[in-house]
Amino acid sequence: MDKLRSIFELREMLRELETDVGLSDLSRIERDVLLAAHSLSDRPGDVVSTEQIRSHSLLQPVAQATLYRAIRTLLGAGLLERAAMTRARAYVVRSDLVGQQFPES
Repeated sequence: MDKLRSIFELREMLRELETDVGLSDLSRIERDVLLAAHSLSDRPGDVVSTEQIRSHSLLQPVAQATLYRAIRTLLGAGLLERAAMTRARAYVVRSDLVGQQFPES
């Protein structure tokens, strides 16, 4: 099997998995922000800062304004929540919503 075919098959499996868990309506950047924030959370309810998200390897090439737009979209969809009792720009990932239908934004 050639390398491009392998990449295609992996990409197709990933797309199907994203659809299965309800992430297919998000843009690529929004999915990357959500996945980066989730990967930075050791436990449900862990607080993740914008700075941590921005420095994640998935988001290195993303412009700051694009990152903030994606965070606003994820907040509006209820996938991220502002962390209680913290300074601004701290979030909690709503992983309990993965696999459910997300509200329209």
